[in-house]
Amino acid sequence: MSLKQKITDDMKAAMRAGDIRRRDTIRLLQAAIKQKEVDERQVMDDAAVITVIEKMLKQRMDSIKQYTVAQRTDLADAESEEVNILSEYMPAKLSEKEVDALVVEALAAVEVKGMQDMGKVMAILKPKLAGRADMGQVSAAVKAKITG
Repeated sequence: MSLKQKITDDMKAAMRAGDIRRRDTIRLLQAAIKQKEVDERQVMDDAAVITVIEKMLKQRMDSIKQYTVAQRTDLADAESEEVNILSEYMPAKLSEKEVDALVVEALAAVEVKGMQDMGKVMAILKPKLAGRADMGQVSAAVKAKITG
């Protein structure tokens, strides 16, 4: 089953169960996916849906920080619930060893000569690691291996 189909099924289940927070969060997700499809004029695959979810998670994490600073725990709690719901659709995170193995594999595939090849390595890694690892940490690992 595709990720979009799972989201649709979960929406129906939330409506039947009367779970308003879950229903509204999934509706926001579906609207974001639909908007992206309309903008790009193509049907999104699972990888593209994960990218949309990552963006929504990042927005909510930023909101939680701002609400916490402003001492609005009620709003921070609501955003936290949305983060939990959206996180259910993300693939399982990879361990550091698994990420390191993929980095080494990508470095070997590119035959890196220096930092100028970092973009090529990241281009190989991004589709494999999207949603499964923090790309900032992956970038740091690649840089360390190239310079190290």
